[in-house]
Amino acid sequence: MINKEVQNIAEALSDVRDGSVIMVGGFGSVGQPDALIEGLIVQGARNLTIIANNAGSGIIGLAKLMAAGHVRKIICSFPRSAGSTVFEELFSAKKLELEIVPQGTLAERIRAAGAGIPAFYTATTVGTTLAEGKETREFGGRTYVMERALHADVALVEAWRTDRMGNCIYRESGRNFNAVMAMASDRTIVQSCGMVKVGEIDPETVVTPGIFVDRVVVVPVSATVDKTTEGAP
Repeated sequence: MINKEVQNIAEALSDVRDGSVIMVGGFGSVGQPDALIEGLIVQGARNLTIIANNAGSGIIGLAKLMAAGHVRKIICSFPRSAGSTVFEELFSAKKLELEIVPQGTLAERIRAAGAGIPAFYTATTVGTTLAEGKETREFGGRTYVMERALHADVALVEAWRTDRMGNCIYRESGRNFNAVMAMASDRTIVQSCGMVKVGEIDPETVVTPGIFVDRVVVVPVSATVDKTTEGAP
């Protein structure tokens, strides 16, 4: 019997190692697995490279992980946003490395890793500092920059609903990065808002099949979520 559910966050994160490359899902705060992120602080892994859409805000989630000194480098599209004081302080003090990647390019670099594509060409950064040192080629009279796929040791994602086999559905923009990250990592750990019986999820709504998921830990959805949306992908 396939059962990927684990009992707690500590068990889910038990073998994350120092120096790991970790993808963190979410689009802004939507779909971001905050319980798993903060669980890394207790777990203790350090010198981490984080791949995410943004560098966190306030003092929760990614910002809290960085403030605790566990992150060496972050690869993201939006390092600065409202309330991103932790990132700014660490980066200004040269305690945090940064690689900025345009959002569309970031998504495609992650998707490429999941699809087994080592690199691709895009015109997005041509003529900018982000293209410095990268290979370029001309196609149809236009210059393109080569971008390499982004692979991770671990992906941490939040799903709206899962079953014990690891099949996942997402809610709204929570699927923007979570689905491709789940495919681009050696190990995918899912923070689920709710577990249902096998067969209760319509196969047509499954975005991440269980074959890409290694562990699922249930963290019940906050009571602040509008109950009229419960069950919606």
